[in-house]
Amino acid sequence: MDSEVSVLLHCAAWSGLLESQVQAELSESFNRQTDPTVEHQIEEVWTERVSKEPWLFNGSKFRLHSFRLASSPSASPKHPAGTHPPHVALSDRAEPRDGELKLCRRSEEEENLCMIIANQRGSYEGNGPVKSQNPLLTLRLGLTCYKDFLGTNWSRGAAALRQRGEVEFGDPLALLAQPLGVGGVLCTDDGQVVFIRRSQRVAEAGGLLDIPGGHPEPKAVCERLGRRVREEQIGVHMMQRRAVVSELFSSVCAEIRDEVNIPLSSLGAPVLMGVALNHTSAGRPSAEFYVSCSLTSDEVTQLYRKGGAEASESTEIIFLCKTEVLQLDRCSPLWSELCPSAKGAVLLYQTVKPDRESTASENPSTG
Repeated sequence: MDSEVSVLLHCAAWSGLLESQVQAELSESFNRQTDPTVEHQIEEVWTERVSKEPWLFNGSKFRLHSFRLASSPSASPKHPAGTHPPHVALSDRAEPRDGELKLCRRSEEEENLCMIIANQRGSYEGNGPVKSQNPLLTLRLGLTCYKDFLGTNWSRGAAALRQRGEVEFGDPLALLAQPLGVGGVLCTDDGQVVFIRRSQRVAEAGGLLDIPGGHPEPKAVCERLGRRVREEQIGVHMMQRRAVVSELFSSVCAEIRDEVNIPLSSLGAPVLMGVALNHTSAGRPSAEFYVSCSLTSDEVTQLYRKGGAEASESTEIIFLCKTEVLQLDRCSPLWSELCPSAKGAVLLYQTVKPDRESTASENPSTG
């Protein structure tokens, strides 16, 4: 396994999840634990960064605390989908029960965590995401902010914060911001997957290949609900669960529009493949989606060259056919050019195969 990234959860049992199959549980108890010493360190880091980069803006973000995933369609009858134990605090040492998984420290057990979910697709008919009236995944979300991310996950003291979290709260992630990002494996109508090369001017992973991505914004949820508030005033009590899930799914399409310059009308409904962890920033989580596009790679290239709202964040667009992406691994020369977020998305795409019907038709068996 690549030391920079691992898969926290995947939805291969359903070939990915649609928006209606995901729900959010919101609570201030899912926020980061505070500590006077840590808060002082965060302020010091932020002050130093702003002095060098005065354009920095401290926006609010969603914090992934934990999640609950229903049993797969092929799971044992004693663990039927939709039956879960009462909510419990999820820590590194807690054992997953009845399909309930946890955020945990990076270890060999974490690398294989995705195996808890059955890889078999079950006995449902058809291809693509399974349609279900009941939510299959619950994301437990609190709030955090960019300043807290820089002072915790992205700080030189992240490892020490994990140790303190384990000792003082029984959770190595308790003191970390853990902002939830999003990324999109974008596939064109002619079977090409889109990668963009990050500008050397961006704060992270400059010059490496990435997928379009960013963060769902709590402020966008408030505005959608008709509430105009400043970033520092935002609280979970202002949110509605469905509006949060809607922002999670729509934000990945907005990032594709802004970074690649593809109109929203050309994008299919996002399919959630799972969550990957970026260990170059202390296990920061990112929800990775599959998004189809009705445009060809040539048409996408033309739009990209015209420049979108965030054109300055990348310098080049690159396409790989689906088969190439499915075969990427650490031995592939291109793997070292991928940034951690792209690696996590590729791993999930290879595991979930949300478009396996179209991929199979492009590569018919010769046996």
